[in-house]
Amino acid sequence: MRADALFELVDALLCGDRPVGSLVELSLAGEHRRSHGSLYAALNQGRINVDRLRTALSAVAVPRAADGRIVLAVDVTCWLRPEAHTSPQRVLCHTYGRGKDTHIGVPGWPYSVVTALETGRSSWTAPLDARRLAPGDDAATVTAGQLRDVVERLISAGQYQPGDPDIWIVADAGYDGPRLAFLLADLPVKVLVRMRSDRVLRRAAPPRMPGTTGRPPRHGGEFIFGDPASWGTPDAATTTDTRLYGTATARAWHRLHPRLTHRTAWASEHGPLPIIEGTVILLSVERLPSGATAKPVWLWWSHPTATTSEVDLAWQAFLRRFDIEHTFRMLKQTLGWTRPKLRDPAAADRWTWLVLTAYTQLRLARTAVADLRRPWERPAPAERLTPARVRRAFRHLRGKTSSPAAAPKPSRPGPGRPPGHRNHRPANRHDVHIVTSANANPKNKKTHNPRPRRTG
Repeated sequence: MRADALFELVDALLCGDRPVGSLVELSLAGEHRRSHGSLYAALNQGRINVDRLRTALSAVAVPRAADGRIVLAVDVTCWLRPEAHTSPQRVLCHTYGRGKDTHIGVPGWPYSVVTALETGRSSWTAPLDARRLAPGDDAATVTAGQLRDVVERLISAGQYQPGDPDIWIVADAGYDGPRLAFLLADLPVKVLVRMRSDRVLRRAAPPRMPGTTGRPPRHGGEFIFGDPASWGTPDAATTTDTRLYGTATARAWHRLHPRLTHRTAWASEHGPLPIIEGTVILLSVERLPSGATAKPVWLWWSHPTATTSEVDLAWQAFLRRFDIEHTFRMLKQTLGWTRPKLRDPAAADRWTWLVLTAYTQLRLARTAVADLRRPWERPAPAERLTPARVRRAFRHLRGKTSSPAAAPKPSRPGPGRPPGHRNHRPANRHDVHIVTSANANPKNKKTHNPRPRRTG
């Protein structure tokens, strides 16, 4: 439904000269031959076969790492709607405030996005899937199902063949790495996530001595991130000189696992909980690109016995995860993903997929457009053009291709609401969904924790 208007909306999005400020401005572009009313009708009443679109994105050649493997990054970005009281399914989104270490919850629609990462100095990624997190969704379960669908589509499209290197999944500290590794254990993937610096993991259980009675232990000694005395000698270590970070040192310890309990995501598991072993990597760099002092980064990898060369590739793959932030900035600031004031979440999903489709077309046109650089910009080869510079020249490429959209039919605008008549059917207002703990302490009750905070 509304296919012609949706096609022309994407053309107008791709051929604009400046960042998108509003949807109605796109209707003024020469590529959009219809009225602004058809633009909003296409988003509110149109239909997109998302499953076929996901399959088409998986069939496009995806970027690969230096060793030929596919590296996927997953992260959540929010479409903030603090004043949209008539928009349903809003939740409190985690955002950073202007002050130091301040976190603010703003109502909006969170989206989980999966992209394929490139290698080298580039801000390009390949978005493969986007899903809006509905109120009450378990982020770990939804993310695991989303990653499973993406990997299976890549395998079906021939992007992964038996014998190829395993697909790596890179995520930040907001994801439960052992949980993802457990849910995706039947797929050819390895999970690499960042862990907080206050975690406590366990070593493998020691061998049972002859003549010992009682139940055998399931966990070994503690590996406390904040206590160097508990680390011991690393099983692998590597030192690399980098251009941005100076000297980067990575130390790895094998076969470490968290001690799970029947809480949170593991509450539905019956019987003994699994032991999910992995390699812990401590990454220390000399400096940050901004000149600030760098803090050590703890990584957990679902590969229990990683070699020195694999550890070196793993921490570099994690640093490439930050390229997804450039993609989010491009989608929001240039393509105007979060600019429309849409009321219906389904319309927001359609607009999200149109923006991802436009970004994919820009990625495919990287080597087919000429560089229309500004006088103050440096010349760049075709493979080094940024997404904004490719969009600047896309209009010249679009004139050489055909459009599936039919010519618009002449029509007249509707009469609208008569002057002086109020709207007697106001839209329903919806509350923001807030997830609270059932055993939370009362607001005025003060608690004292004499021990330092440690999480298993």
